[in-house]
Amino acid sequence: MGLISVEEALSRVLANVEPLPAQSVPLTEAYGRVLAVDLQALRTQPPADVSAMDGYAVRAADVAAVPARLKVVGEVAAGHPFSGSIGPRQAARIFTGGILPAGADAIVIQENAAREDDTVVVTVSAARGKHVRVEGLDFRRGAVLLHQGRRLSDRDLALAAAMNHARMRVHRAPRLAVLATGDELVMPGSDPKPGEIVYSNGYSTMAIAAREGCEVLDLGIVPDRVGDTVAAVRRARELGSDILVTSGGASVGDYDLVQSSLGQEGLALSFWKVALRPGRPMLHGRLGSMHVLGLPGNPVSAYVCSVLFLVPLLRRLAGRSDIEPVLESAVLGRDLPQNDERADYLRAELSSGPDGLLVATPALLQDSSMLCPLAAADCLLVREPHASAAAKGSPCKVLPLSR
Repeated sequence: MGLISVEEALSRVLANVEPLPAQSVPLTEAYGRVLAVDLQALRTQPPADVSAMDGYAVRAADVAAVPARLKVVGEVAAGHPFSGSIGPRQAARIFTGGILPAGADAIVIQENAAREDDTVVVTVSAARGKHVRVEGLDFRRGAVLLHQGRRLSDRDLALAAAMNHARMRVHRAPRLAVLATGDELVMPGSDPKPGEIVYSNGYSTMAIAAREGCEVLDLGIVPDRVGDTVAAVRRARELGSDILVTSGGASVGDYDLVQSSLGQEGLALSFWKVALRPGRPMLHGRLGSMHVLGLPGNPVSAYVCSVLFLVPLLRRLAGRSDIEPVLESAVLGRDLPQNDERADYLRAELSSGPDGLLVATPALLQDSSMLCPLAAADCLLVREPHASAAAKGSPCKVLPLSR
């Protein structure tokens, strides 16, 4: 297989991918999940005209000229409506959230009134509708307020509760298994021997997946042996993983055994080389219903491939409507040379220029093993294949990174 473009690779990753089945969950379990159906309001909010302030419910005509003396004929608290009505020169003591009594059409706040036994003296007039939250001010029964494909935020859950929903139909969260391969890898906290490398790739991949609302299974590190790799792949399938992400071993070296191990298990290979820097030796395929992404061993390559390919796949499986990364406009903070046949995703820091435009300044060193420039980066600066040399201040496109 030859090199394919980033666009073609993403198209293949997402081909024939359907959202995971829907399930009903209580509101307490819905945060970060994706709505499987449009959500309609089951009630009107507020359900009646209510007071927005503590004070007195009055007829605006009675307080047009002040001071005005009104007889207090009742009291209204939230949850305790007044059964009577407000007639001429009458008022009712009312508290925030109380239903406006029949006949009243305005609220005089308590700071603008003085109580004298069963009389209130209004010192500041109130126009019709003053401090009244009218029925349906927020929403009305039957209105679609949250749409299918929306990832639910904390604010959405408050709205759903106010709409009188105790449960919501959401797509099942994707289940991701992460597997690292390599005799040279040791876990963080170890004392690496000569030739050994501290494993880091999986931690960014798992964090990205967790941020996307995914259930993450860490399969750890396996050595460069086909038997161990096959056993780990089978473990991922036994655990019901929707996606298996491998780290390292995706190219064709003598010790890069991921392809052969996956092939032994029946992998339907889609591609394994992308015209991308960093990230060229990336693999994609299917093992039955399980999607497989073989990420490169270099940590920055693995991160970039996770952003470009894993995130859209997770979002499609989760049922989201916003799938692909959205590029933003900026200008270059330094000169860049002509590009070759691969698309470049350069680590860059963002700042604000004097004209208000975003300025993207790429790190001087872009080696795919270097994590310090990645940790400092605010974005990936995108350079198309065969892009001409570009001077500082030239327009460019960036993919912002989560902070």
